[in-house]
Formats: sequence, C-alpha cells, structure tokens
Amino acid sequence: MKQDGVQIRVRGQVQGVGFRPFVWRLAQARGLRGEVLNDPEGVLIRLCGAIGDLADALRAEAPPLARVDAVEVSRWVFDVVPEEFTIVASRGHGAETRVTPDAATCPDCLAEIRGQGRRRGYAFTNCTHCGPRFSILRGLPYDRAQTTMAPFDMCPACRAEYDNPADRRFHAQPIACPDCGPRLWLEVGGEERSPEDAGEILRAGGIVAVKGLGGFHLACDATDAGAVARLRARKRRPTKPFALMADLERIMLYSSATPAEEALLRDPSAPIVLLPRAGRALPEGVAPGQEMLGWMLPYTPLHHLLIDWAGGPLVMTSGNLSGEPQVIGNEEARVKLFAFADGFLMHDREIARRLDDSVMRADPPMVLRHARGRVPGTLALPDGFERAPQVLALGGQMKGAICLVKNGQALLSHHLGDLDDLLCLEEFHKAVADYRALFDHRAERIAVDAHPGYRATQAGQAMGGPVVEVFHHHAHLAACLAENGWPRAGGKVAGIVLDGTGLGPDGTVWGGELLLGGYVSAERVTHLRPVPLPGGDRASREPWRNLLAQLDVAGLSDLADLIMADKPRAVLRRAIAAGVNAPLSSSAGRLFDAFAAALGFDGAQSYEGEAGMWLESLAGRAGEAPAYPFAKTKEGLDPAPMWRAWAEDRGRGTPREVMARRFHAGLAQAFAAPARALVADGAAGAVALSGGCFQNALLHRMTVAALDGIPVLTHRAVPANDGGLALGQAVIAAAQRESD
Repeated sequence: MKQDGVQIRVRGQVQGVGFRPFVWRLAQARGLRGEVLNDPEGVLIRLCGAIGDLADALRAEAPPLARVDAVEVSRWVFDVVPEEFTIVASRGHGAETRVTPDAATCPDCLAEIRGQGRRRGYAFTNCTHCGPRFSILRGLPYDRAQTTMAPFDMCPACRAEYDNPADRRFHAQPIACPDCGPRLWLEVGGEERSPEDAGEILRAGGIVAVKGLGGFHLACDATDAGAVARLRARKRRPTKPFALMADLERIMLYSSATPAEEALLRDPSAPIVLLPRAGRALPEGVAPGQEMLGWMLPYTPLHHLLIDWAGGPLVMTSGNLSGEPQVIGNEEARVKLFAFADGFLMHDREIARRLDDSVMRADPPMVLRHARGRVPGTLALPDGFERAPQVLALGGQMKGAICLVKNGQALLSHHLGDLDDLLCLEEFHKAVADYRALFDHRAERIAVDAHPGYRATQAGQAMGGPVVEVFHHHAHLAACLAENGWPRAGGKVAGIVLDGTGLGPDGTVWGGELLLGGYVSAERVTHLRPVPLPGGDRASREPWRNLLAQLDVAGLSDLADLIMADKPRAVLRRAIAAGVNAPLSSSAGRLFDAFAAALGFDGAQSYEGEAGMWLESLAGRAGEAPAYPFAKTKEGLDPAPMWRAWAEDRGRGTPREVMARRFHAGLAQAFAAPARALVADGAAGAVALSGGCFQNALLHRMTVAALDGIPVLTHRAVPANDGGLALGQAVIAAAQRESD
C-alpha cells in the first residue's frame, strides 16, 4: 500500500561526519519512520509522518564537523510503508557532495588514549568527530573500502561500535584499535624499537622523522639550540622559520595568545598559528630575526603521545629537502630522510595524498598556506554565477594550487609548492588528475595565467579545449571579490594588488597596482613607478640589487656608492643602461626588498619573502611614526621622495625600527588615497586588498586604517598570495563565458 511521505535532501559537508546517526537520533526522538543514506549528492532522508521541526534541527544541531549548505524538502511516495527508521547503505557513484577535511583529535578520543580502556596509548584512535579523512580517501562515496584503511579488517569489538547508530563511532571509516588497526613502530639503524624511545632520542638532541597525516615531519627538541642548528644544517634550511608543536600550556610558556588566537589553535583544522614571542626564550635559530613563532597543537593521537614522550615543545618541520615535496611513504622516507633523521617513527597506514600543514593568522584573520585541515572545503560562488560552467583553473608558478568550479561551488586545492622544482611540478600534475577524478570534474573551460613561461600555463595549453588566459593581478582582484561574495553584477571595485611579480597586459612586470574593475575585466588606474630589476630573477634573491636601482632612479647614486661600495655597481649600471637583463617592474615586493637592504638586510634571501618578513618584524618594534611621502606623477606613484626622506633620517641617526615603520605607513597611504578617491567619485563600490604583500599584517592594518569609513574587502579564508590565484582565474573564466 502506497503512502505519502517527505524526502529531505541535505547538501554540504555531510559525509564522514556522523550525519546519518545524527539523523537517526533525531528521527527516533520524534517517532518517525523511514531511512537515511549517503549518495553522490550528500545525504538523503525519506520519512513517514509529520516531520515537525526536523528540517530546522538538521541545520541547528548538526555534528561538529558538518557544514550544511542546503536542506531541500519535497514530497515522496512510499511503495512499502516502513516499520521503523533505518540507516541504509550508500548508493550511487560520482561526486556531487563535499568531502570532509582531516580533523584534529577530539576530547573524547584524547581521553581514551590517556585512559585505561582498550585504546590506551593507541596512536590511531578516532571517531566520527575527528581523525583522518581527505588524507586517506581514494574515492567517493566516503566508505572504508575507498580509503587506505581498506586493508585493516575490523575486529569484533570495533565492528560492534561501527554498526551501532548510538555509538560515536557508527560508520567511522578509519575506526581501529590495537587488535585490528595500523601499527606504530620506531626504526633506528634498520631495527625496530619501542615507539616511546623516540622521546629519548629527542631529549638527547636527536632528530626523528615522524609520519603524520599528510606526510613526514622532522622533529627535534625546540629548546635545544644544538639540535635546531643540526636540523638546519642537515635540511639545508639556513633561516626560514620552523613550525613548532606543543600542548597549549607549554605554548603559553613561550608565546602569548589572544582568545581569537587560542580559538584558532583549537580549531579542528589545527593549523599553524602565528603568535608573538613572550615569556621564556627559545633558541634564535627556531625563527631567526622574527618576532612571531608558528605554533600548532598536536592534532593526532600520535602527536599527543610524542609530546608526552619528549616532555617539551618540538620543532615540526616538513620532512623534505627545502623546496621539494613532503615525503609520504615509508620506503621513500628511509631513502630521502636517511641523512636527516636519527630515527623514524612510522606506521603502516598509507597516505593517499601529500598535505602540508595550513598556516594562519588570527589578527588580522588570514590564511597564509591553504592545506591540511582546510581542504577540500568549498566556497559558494557569488550571486550571478548560478549557471557557471565547470572550470579548471591552474594557478601560477609560485605557491601552486588549482581550483575546480562545479555546481555553483569553487574548490581550491591544497598548497602544491613552487613549480620551478621538478618534483613539485610532478606533484602538480598528480593533483590535477587526482582532483578531477575524485570530484568527477569535466572542465568546459581551462583558466591559466597569461605568462607563457609558467609551467601551470603550459600544462593548461597542452590539455586541449577552450583555454582562458588571465592576467595575474586581475586574478588576484577577482579572488578577493569571490571570497567576499561580491555579486557578479555588483559593479566595479578598486583593487590594491601588491605582490612580487606578474605579467601585465602591456608585457611588463607588474606588482604594485591600483586596478578598477570586476570579474570580466579590470583596468590599471595607477601603479608604483617602474624601476629596473638588475639581473632579472637574481634581483628577487639579492635585495641590494633593487636598492641600487631604486636609489639611482631617485637621484641618490652617491649614497648608493657609499652604502654598496663592495658591490659590482658599475657592471649592473651598464646592464641597466643597455637594457640587458634589467626589465622594468612596478613590484611592491621588490620595493620591500630594497628598503630591507637599505636598513641592513645583507646577502641573498634563502626563501621567498625573507627580506620583507625581516622588515615587518623590524617595524613591529617601533611605535607610531609619520609616513614617508610618495609622489603622484604621470609615471605612477613615485617612491623617490620616500628615499630622500629616508636618506635624511639615516643621516640624523633615526632608529631603523622607526624608518621601517615609516616605510610601511607611506606605502599604505600612497595606495589608499587614490583608491579612496575612486570610491568617493562613485567609480568603485569598495576597495579590495590582494597580493602576497598583504600577508604582511602591519601593512594590512595600516592600509585598512587609511581606508577607514569605506567598504574594504580582504582575504580571510583564501590566501592573498599566489595560493589563491586559481580561484580568481576560475571566476574570471566563468564570468567571461557568460558575457560572450
């Protein structure tokens, strides 16, 4: 006998988070009959009886890791009237729903590993509220057989938990215990030892390679200056700051945290969070020249156990040679990390994909690296993109990342590294194939950077099909608009885009721009006055080259000769005069480099942005100071007056911290003034800030303050640097298709 009923479709991040048992409990409490299941579109519920407030409860009371995008209610007719409410097996294939990111160990599981039950001390304890997800996933729908847990057959005790809808481990696909799950061991000199001995190695100043969720880390005692120096020497990483891991109590011994920063540390994504140094001192080698330290809480049971065994804070840096992808396999670690590690803490659960740790700030809120714990989350496209085609955007050369647009959602990939490195390029190609297969993506358009020399661009051109070339800084602007939900028909926005380099429509190297436009197009309103880059790419590694060019253009060649008496100035000046390997550029990043060199940053940068970070740290030690002047000319925003004012400060012995502060304030105000004018004149509805320079917290704050009283759009969940470029490319390609 047929009976009318109700069907409820729940879309969003609703698989692998305990959503079906949550629905089962709601139905039981309301005396409803029917079924709930997973399918390629999310969760499907069919019910007999009056559902009352059930649809509202699905949103309001959802499990901790769930993200509900939509609850759609429609009529359903039952052929056979159900006698009870049941959870049924997944149906269908394909990928129309979201995948849950990996999540940090929940309090209940942490209590178990420190309790007296059967999971005491077990390094792979998890439940539906925590544990590995994306890092073990091989296919959708998210079932154990489609993960790297497939080889581990559940024991009767785990099976009973898995099958019980009232248990928090109901259908927890990575469920395991010491009797049936992955095994942990310590390997030293090719021989197995007790995992707890890893603590002994660390306390003795040794280095341990630790297999985590998305790859290996190299760990050492963060309080041991000798161990930190050995790790730097072995990894060939002279100055780039190391990430740190400790429990919150220990973190507060070495840093301070606001409530917002503490909340970010405790977030299920467990990112690295930048916190100011405070309290006890750590060795300078942990983060040379930096006032901020990158801390994360232990985010797996293994990490909690390791912190307990070591008894103090640990350096936890990626297990790789600097610039190469993170190691993920046991044999790969034995070969590649042999020269680095005194021991290997390993297990036999495979890692499906490499995931670096995410890096974030809480004030101002921003994502510096989009990776583990945040991917593969999606972003709803703004109004006007409802009919957007499926787009694959391939990003830039630095901070590689791709973006997929499908069903009104944008999915930005994890950080893929710098594609100058051949191994990172190989990982990029793997990621493109992986994401397209996993999310059943069929690109109707491929979006790439307009620079023909970028490897991501070359990869897109080789794929066939319609390719949309997007200029670098337009993509930065569009990424900020899309993240902030700016409607497609929302009108023009003034975009301050400050970064290192990117090809402009005029064929020159841009990097310090004020744009006016939207998704379909953007025009350049003003920019930093172009200055030669002596030596081309070498100028991005050796800041003194930029200082020489800037001072010469500003009419301060005599001062340049005095400051850089030991540098090959004549050779570079001849090259600039002849136009040999000295392209003009409006780059704000290179202006930062030049000013850092002016204040004493010497030598070559060992990592991208080192000089700028050093300058920001220096400026953070000064109080308020007046801004250096920039001139508005037909050639752009000219820093020559700033250099002349700096020369006067230098002559009178002004502290370099104050000069660094004045530089930041001058750059912020130089761009804020014309952007504000565009809004005041009605040409723009808001100002957007994008580009890697806006990951500088001081510049970010100063620019926002200079724009007080007008709408300002900033990046919070998408990186302002090239890690967010693919999102901008994707929405531009989608918008241009609609306007064709």
